[in-house]
Amino acid sequence: MTIPIKNKDGIAKMREACAIAASVLDSLKPLVRPGITTQDLEEAGRDFIASHGARSACFGYQHGTRRYPAHTCISVNDEVVHGIPTFRRILRDGDVVSLDIVVWHQGYVGDNAYTVPVGAIPAAVEKLLRITREALDLGIRQAVVGNRIGDVSAAIQTYVESHGFNVVREMVGHGVGVAMHEPPEIPNFGRKGTGDRIKAGMTLAIEPMVNLGGHKTKTLADGWTVVTTDGSPSAHFEHTVLTTERGPEILTLPRPPAA
Repeated sequence: MTIPIKNKDGIAKMREACAIAASVLDSLKPLVRPGITTQDLEEAGRDFIASHGARSACFGYQHGTRRYPAHTCISVNDEVVHGIPTFRRILRDGDVVSLDIVVWHQGYVGDNAYTVPVGAIPAAVEKLLRITREALDLGIRQAVVGNRIGDVSAAIQTYVESHGFNVVREMVGHGVGVAMHEPPEIPNFGRKGTGDRIKAGMTLAIEPMVNLGGHKTKTLADGWTVVTTDGSPSAHFEHTVLTTERGPEILTLPRPPAA
């Protein structure tokens, strides 16, 4: 499938949608603490999205016969992605929580994610979060015009595995724009020099998902929540990136407060 190239108007609208997604995520992070429920975070995220005049791209998203029932994806510990918020899930000291925020605004989608520690976490899990975040940075650096998607994938996989962790194979990054999922798929594993050629004007959601244990995952009976098969913790960091002749531009950065 052809990878969409955004024109000047599309890029401007992507910047706006991504800035909103980043602002919502940035507002949610400090709310993560022991004793709060994932539903509390969901309701705050829903309200933050609405306050920006946007709407959730997750709420009602259809996969097969199922529609996602929440405005945010909040995944705890061994939940890799697509965790469904609930009042029954109370965060405790030592947990890690992946917040995945995807918004619609003016016909375009902004997508980003961040894994937040709850209180003090084990050293191995702290390292997992750091390596995953650094792998995202390394992947973004390869999103250069003239490179190939495999260069992004290989950079992430090589770095993660050099530190003894494993990338998730079943879930991948993707293009993003007028739809939440556009071509190309961006696996977090692969070979340099393979895949689609990167051109200016692409908007790519790069999102390493990394497990402390093995790479295998399974989907729970709710049809959405993806967990590690061995029960090990997982981390997830994501930015939406615009490819330009000057290099990759991260669109999902919170705007500085107005002077």
